[in-house]
Formats: sequence, C-alpha cells, structure tokens
Amino acid sequence: MGKTLAEKILAAHLVSGRLAPGGEIGLRIDQTLTQDSTGTMAYLQLEAMEVPRVATKLSVAYVDHNTLQSGYENADDHLFIQTVAAKHGIVFSKPGNGICHQVHLEQFARPGWTLLGSDSHTPTAGGMGMLAIGAGGLDVAVAMAGGAYNLSVPKICKVTLTGVPAPWVSAKDIILELLRRLTVKGGVGRIFEYGGDGLQSLSVPERATITNMGAELGATTSLFPSDEVTRAFLAAQGREDVWVELSADPDAEYAEEIVIRLDTLEPLVAMPHSPDKVVPVHAVPETRVDQVCIGSCTNGSYVDLLKAAKILEGRRVHPAVSLVIAPGSRQVLAMLADNGALGTLLRAGARILECACGPCIGMGQAPKSGGVSVRTFNRNFEGRSGTTDAQVYLASPEVAAVTALTGKLTDPRTYGEPPVVEKRFSFKNDDSLLIYPPENGQGVEVIKGPNIKPFPRSRQLPAQLAAGIVLKVGDNITTDHIMPSHAHLLPYRSNIPHLAQYCFSGVDASFAERCLERGGGIIVAGNNYGQGSSREHAALAPLYLGIRAVIAKSFARIHRANLINFGIVPLVFENVEDYEKLAQGEEIAIDNLPAQVRDKAELVLRNTSTGQEITLRLDLTARERETILAGGTLNLTKQRTPQGK
Repeated sequence: MGKTLAEKILAAHLVSGRLAPGGEIGLRIDQTLTQDSTGTMAYLQLEAMEVPRVATKLSVAYVDHNTLQSGYENADDHLFIQTVAAKHGIVFSKPGNGICHQVHLEQFARPGWTLLGSDSHTPTAGGMGMLAIGAGGLDVAVAMAGGAYNLSVPKICKVTLTGVPAPWVSAKDIILELLRRLTVKGGVGRIFEYGGDGLQSLSVPERATITNMGAELGATTSLFPSDEVTRAFLAAQGREDVWVELSADPDAEYAEEIVIRLDTLEPLVAMPHSPDKVVPVHAVPETRVDQVCIGSCTNGSYVDLLKAAKILEGRRVHPAVSLVIAPGSRQVLAMLADNGALGTLLRAGARILECACGPCIGMGQAPKSGGVSVRTFNRNFEGRSGTTDAQVYLASPEVAAVTALTGKLTDPRTYGEPPVVEKRFSFKNDDSLLIYPPENGQGVEVIKGPNIKPFPRSRQLPAQLAAGIVLKVGDNITTDHIMPSHAHLLPYRSNIPHLAQYCFSGVDASFAERCLERGGGIIVAGNNYGQGSSREHAALAPLYLGIRAVIAKSFARIHRANLINFGIVPLVFENVEDYEKLAQGEEIAIDNLPAQVRDKAELVLRNTSTGQEITLRLDLTARERETILAGGTLNLTKQRTPQGK
C-alpha cells in the first residue's frame, strides 16, 4: 500500500511511537516560528529550560501582532524578543517586515520539512508542501530546546479538487465551502491533504489561503503537494534550490475523501459570528456595509491585493464605506508601490495599514458600534474585531473589493468581468529587516522591561479535588472568549497577573474576581471548548486564577494540549447529557485524584451540592498523565533533569 504525503513527512521525522491511528507520536521539528503575542511567554519558558542555543535547523521570532505602540509595553516586548533571539540563535523579524505566515512562506518555508509555530495559522506553510503545525508556546519552546513535539496520530483525509474555478471564484471560496460542509469541529484530529487536477489552477499563495483557514476547521494541519507550481514560486523568490518534488503515492489510502468541483462553486461568505456559517453571497439579504478590510495572513498576498487594485482601478470607494488594506508583508507592499497598484488603491480611497496582523486580531480599525464589516480574514468571532456588537462577514478579496464600491454586500458576478492577474513573476526579495543572530550569543544581554512578569507555575495535583464550579459555558467557546485579544489587552501578554483580570470578561465580567475570592475552581463547558487561537494565555490566565480542571463535552486540539502543559486537568463527560447535571455555583469533589489520573480512564465526580455522581473520561496518553501528575511540562522536565539543570 502506498503512502500519503503526510505519512511520508511524518515517517521521516518520527522519533517515538508508531504511525497507527489513535496512538501518540513524537516528531523532530526542523523549524519554529513565534510571534510577539505568544513569543514573550515562549522565550521566558525557553530561558527557564536553561538552554543556551536553539537546537532546530532554523527558528524565527516575528513581531507582527503588538505593533501599535501606544505605550512602552509593546516596544519593551520587542526589545526583549530581539535580545533573547540574539542570545539563543534565533532570527528576528523586525516590526514592519510583515505577518509571520506570509514572510515565512516567502523566506523560509521548505517542502518536506516540519514547522512548529506558536500561532494557530502556522499551517499556512502547508501550501508549499511543508508539514506545519500550530501549538502553544511551551510546546514550541520544547522544540527549540531540541525536544520532540508530541501529538496523537491524526486521520489523513483527502480533498480532491477538480476542474477550474468559475469566474469570480477564488481560493477563499474553496476553504469556505469546506467549512460549510464540515463546520468548525470537522477537522479535529485530521490532516487535510489536497489533490486532483484542480491544483494546477492554484498558485502557492492561493494554496496558502486554504491551508491557513484549515485552522478554522480545527485541523491538525493541511497540506498541498510540492509540484511545478511550488517550484515556480520558489524560483520567483530566488529559493529554487530548496525545492523538492513531493506527492502522495498513486495507491495511497485515506481515512476519507471529499470532492470539490471548482467549476460549480460560487462566491461565498461566512456570516457573523462563525467561520462555518457559510452561504452564497447572493443568498444574503441586502446588507449595508460600513467597513471593508482586505489583507491579513489569509489574503494579504501580492496577487490578492493586485486583484483588489484591478477591481478598484478608476473607481471610488462608496462614501459610506471605510476601506482598509493590510498587506501581508513588506515585500508585498513594496511590489504594489513599484508597479503603481498602491497608487490605484490610494486614489480609490483606501487606507493603507502597516504590514501586520492589525484589525484581524482587534489591534485597531474596530468598526463603529453595531457596524457591519466585510473582511478577507480568517475569523469573525463575536467581539474579536474590538467592537462587541459588530457584525463581521468573511469573504474573498474579490467580494470585498466590489462590496467597497457598492456599499453593500455584493455578489461580484453582477459587476462584470473578473480581474485578470498574471500569477508568474519575480518577487523582489529584501531581507534587510531580518536580523540574524551572532554565532555566539553568550555575551548578549537580554533586556526585560517592567511589564514582563514571571509566568505562573502550576502545582502538583492535590490528593482530593474539592472545588466550586465557578463558570458554566456552552459550545464553541473560543480562546477569544477565554482570554480576549484586542488593542487594550495585547500589550499585557507578558504580564499574566494583569491580563488574568480580564479572563472571560466578555462572558462573565465577575469571573476573575470570583476565582480570586474562592481560590480558584472548576470550569464546565460544552463542545469544542477552546477553539481558535493557539494562545496559551487562555490556559495561563485560568491557571493564575486557580483553575485546576475543565470539564467539557469535547476540547479543541491546541487548547487541550495547553491545559495539559500547565497541569490543568481536561475532563470529558462520559455521557454528554450529564452536562445538564452541573450548574454554576455548585460544589464538586473527585477523591484520590493523583491515583485516578495515574491509572484510570474513567473517574467519578461527586456533586456535593446535589448528591449526584457523574462519570468522566480522562483520555490521556501515558506521557500526558505523567505531565498532569507533575503539574505541567516544565515541572516534568525539571524532574527528568539532574539537579534541574
């Protein structure tokens, strides 16, 4: 039997375990990336491991999230990251160089290699045939230190693309179609591997749009083969020497197959407030729009913005619309400036933003109260834009550009012929904002500003878990719900004591105060708890507040791993109906907790307020059980290292 492409890369990087469904494996990681929102914590954790130099082939620290310098905090974080990168052998990408995923695709991604990033959209590099996985910062720190990345063996699912996209249909519509079919839970425990004759119509940046938003499916990662299209992109970037041809064997077997006929697709849009609420644009009732945002790591490539410029050429943005353009990288912005497209966008009435994440994470450009914003981004969670009651739609650059002209959400097929953009050209490669580390960083002083605080350390499990249910929430709670990410809070990503005050603030404003008064407690949740970002702050802030366990119907992959990394027990209802038997404010108890974590797959919870007993599952591998018992990954690492050195 032949192998899938994912199996080939996994097998080549396997350091422990077997590639058998459901088992746990350890992977050797070739490259890592961090960004400044998660990077400060990752590097504090790397320092705690006392590793003098990273052991990866390449590690890159990007500054792209916290670039709004309204105070000293972000600038201090940038300096800390730059100095710690120099000390430990990490490439530093300065503010303004671009979004980590776009820049990494341009400068560093390599077919057949592995990449672990402290950002959930790290799978963007899968558009180039790289096995790229998003993870929490501590997992990335372990990989930088030379440790394996551990994960459960995912199912590998084939997505066959056939035909040629219909007019006005783009890569964004392909991934929106997959979200429409599978929902935000449909990719959990899966790798999506793309194939079919339809691949030839998709450039590497377009493939990267699809792999980027595979994160919204909850997928472990998404992967395209490395073919002549890949070779052409790398040649255009001056990196053809790293190209290798990679594809699945013709007789490879997959867990399942999904077929998408590109010629039958139509322009789609994800309605508020979830990336899977997907409908055809023409099916949405006439909707007046206040803001249009084009760009981000999903659709901030040169081709994406060039198409928008072609649509806007010689026209003016609707008077009621604010159009903002967020280029994915400095390379993209420079090329738009050189060929005149930037002038076209400006004359049309667009506002040009810094090459950074910006409005995608609520870092500026928040819509007006109750405003409608159409964005080419990857997430439209409630409140993520920075405006709690905003209505955010996700769409392609084509839909967004036409909408900016008409002032209402518009099916671009009513607008005329689609723009024609040549996809083959040479990129202007400039790495002057990449700071490479010295050969020996021993003499480098790491500078920490006053806003950088030590991260909270977890404790070993108590003999008995007796606590109150301090919060009960429903399905699809995102990391944005748990630990909001916007312009007011992002500057405090290095300051967990301050940040924890806002934990769950958009869900229950008294949550943090209640936890501190009670000395912590338990959270009860529905399905897919912790979907969205890889930010481990959504585990660190609850840890600081004394949360010892979360009981849910199911967990999102990265957040579950983050909870385990910091010693918070992820428990699952054996019978989902038992969710109704627990209420906020009630007291619960689990006896002999360490022994049960060590030995049992099921344990019994007593609701001491009602007298009821509930069976919970503890789906942990042997390594995860050991991690929980030790009180987290760092504690376990110290236990395994003589004298903690």
